[in-house]
Amino acid sequence: MAVRLNVTYIILDGHVELQRYRYLYFLIMLTAYILIICFNASIVFLIVIHKNLHEPMYIFIAALLINSVLFSTNIYPKLLIDFLSEKQIICYQACLFQVFAYYSLSSSEFLLLAAMAYDRYVSICKPLQYPTIMRKTTVSILLILAWLVPACHVAVAVGLNIKRKLCKFILRGIFCNNSITKLYCFSSVAISLYGVAVVFNIALFPMLFILFTYAKILTIAYRSCGEVRKKATQTCLPHLLVLINYSCLLFYDMAIVRVESGFPKIARLVMILQIVTFNPLCNPIIYGLKMKEISTHLRSLFCQVKVQ
Repeated sequence: MAVRLNVTYIILDGHVELQRYRYLYFLIMLTAYILIICFNASIVFLIVIHKNLHEPMYIFIAALLINSVLFSTNIYPKLLIDFLSEKQIICYQACLFQVFAYYSLSSSEFLLLAAMAYDRYVSICKPLQYPTIMRKTTVSILLILAWLVPACHVAVAVGLNIKRKLCKFILRGIFCNNSITKLYCFSSVAISLYGVAVVFNIALFPMLFILFTYAKILTIAYRSCGEVRKKATQTCLPHLLVLINYSCLLFYDMAIVRVESGFPKIARLVMILQIVTFNPLCNPIIYGLKMKEISTHLRSLFCQVKVQ
């Protein structure tokens, strides 16, 4: 039975003084999860019920916030259970599924931001062609590709690892991410090269596309009238803030594995918690405060709640 458990289950060894602070951890992360759901759901609700927000830019924002909720739901329920459990373990198959969901949804964020950048480029640089280019069909295709392309890429990577033999069963983390590669008996050059190709295709290339697109937007806005510059600033700044935040968190995720040996356990825990908490909480705040139409409806909603 012990051998079977070692083969089937992985121990999550990234917690710090869990026996002493388990209830504090649970309370903090439960509060964060509730806030993530409430903040993101509020913005999505406003976009759904107000017809003047039924535009491509706001539809992409709603998709991005839904993606944040799905990303958090992949992590938080298991994390909350582990805080209250005597043993922090996960089935290997469930661990692979968590890896799949974690990286496919993370990559979808980059592609959704790339779709937003393209939408802003067409809106500001080609305003007369905007209704023709950004039709409902185009928006639907971009949304489908933003979720489908990363899922297919990551599914292949995870599928290649299903039959690989594990020689270690202790994962230095609180959930399954690319640290799982440290558990295999041998490293595969082919799988590593495919992983690099995946990172380029669904993370680096979209990021470069976003930066190139916004550079073009800012160049054209600088040469245009004040109204165009104001529109570019109001609509592009939130997307850039989200991109910077998420790019930093992606760097954290990659750095954790690279500097695993000798890296303080508490520092690793703090970095991991930032990855799963910071962006899902900040995205709705950034869009709620920086996007004029959303902030107007948000203030009206709060006023109605206070009156009632």
